[in-house]
Amino acid sequence: MLGLPTGVRACLFDLDGVLTQTAKVHAAAWKEMFDGYLRERAATSGERFVPFDPVMDYDDYVDGKPRYDGVRSFLSARGIALPEGEQIDPADAETVAGLGNRKNEIVLRMIRQDGVEAYEGSVRYVRAAREAGLARAVVSSSSNCREVLVAAGIDDLFEQRIDGVVAEREHLKGKPAPDTFVAGAHALGVVPKQAAVFEDALAGVAAGRAGGFAYVVGVDRVGQAGALREHGADVVVSDLTELLET
Repeated sequence: MLGLPTGVRACLFDLDGVLTQTAKVHAAAWKEMFDGYLRERAATSGERFVPFDPVMDYDDYVDGKPRYDGVRSFLSARGIALPEGEQIDPADAETVAGLGNRKNEIVLRMIRQDGVEAYEGSVRYVRAAREAGLARAVVSSSSNCREVLVAAGIDDLFEQRIDGVVAEREHLKGKPAPDTFVAGAHALGVVPKQAAVFEDALAGVAAGRAGGFAYVVGVDRVGQAGALREHGADVVVSDLTELLET
């Protein structure tokens, strides 16, 4: 009834875009941060200001990746090299860490102002998985994962959480590397071949495929079904309730 292959004992859910409607919040925060920085840079260097595209640039360079990896990826695409800096860098520091911290301040401000809404279909699916006896974990690159789950009122639906805080502590590589999903499976007491991955980001789908998981579900919220399949999704749905009907 869950649309998963026989033998799947656990479900690993990405957070932003799969469980909660925060992907658009992150895209807006990335745009505000990068546009502000790029304007500052253009004003001092004479370079032409080219804004961050919250669809194309977000999908290609930052979606699903750890925050500093996203900063590094986008800057590299623009031919911009900055010092790495330190995680304690202030938000106005012109470093990879500083820009990442600036983005985090923006997204936290947006979440506090507007709250967090969960996808109703995803909540229904997770509850169905729980009733079916499947183990459940959230696997997210976000360091704010716990706060978002609590704000959305769904933190009680999951047994384990592998997020940016855990990844840093355990030295896990971010998506598209499979490390965090593998850690999620192990935390639930299963091996990858016994777990299904649910992802909306191309990097996350690629991580699920690279980890040898039993099933990779691509969740298409922005019209990129073809790209999700190309990156390794076994099936693509626009809402998780579609799986309940298969």
